[in-house]
Amino acid sequence: MSLAGMGVVAIWHDLLPEAKGDFYEWHNREHMPERVGIPGCRRGRRYIAVDGRPEYFNLYEADSPEVLGGQDYLNRLNTPTDWTKRVVPSFKGVARSICRVEFTGGVGSGGTMLTMRFDIAAAKRASAINALVGNVLPPLSLRNGISGVHLCIADEAISKVETNEKKARADTTLVPTWIVLIEGNAVGDLRAAEHALVPQLEQLGATAPEIAVYALEFTRLKTPWSAG
Repeated sequence: MSLAGMGVVAIWHDLLPEAKGDFYEWHNREHMPERVGIPGCRRGRRYIAVDGRPEYFNLYEADSPEVLGGQDYLNRLNTPTDWTKRVVPSFKGVARSICRVEFTGGVGSGGTMLTMRFDIAAAKRASAINALVGNVLPPLSLRNGISGVHLCIADEAISKVETNEKKARADTTLVPTWIVLIEGNAVGDLRAAEHALVPQLEQLGATAPEIAVYALEFTRLKTPWSAG
């Protein structure tokens, strides 16, 4: 298991250029510590695009999706700080899903992350999960240069809960339903894994995936010295 838990929040977004300085200070010094301090949240990571869009990808790992739909988490979302209220309206093109981790494999975390967002018809959902978990993704996690491969499927009911923080965003928030994350050493390693995976997704009935590659910028872990 490469992820820190079986629930994740996956968020993609762009940002107004004039807000970047404030965003970085807020995200590092307030937002990430606040989120990881929630009971059951284990790790937060922020990435910046090196190939593709949107510019930022954020991943929060928790014990389960229920933690991310629980009262402790919702309390934070419904009582945003003044700093949060100032920064969040600068987000553009937001896509955000609270997901259940259906598969996580690998030896650890990588400095680069490839994200795939796609959909598969509900009638094919069970067979696609079985194929991905049983046959497709485990060998991918063993490829040279790959440190982790994860399949995350949105819990749409939890993802679509309206909160005060969501309402503060200027744009409508998209909810990607199927997400594959591939972590590794270098962009070339991720692209090789992508080229192996995409034809297999097509055979399972997946829509054309939205793909981007990101470099790690910041990590916040729950430690004995952090809140929560």
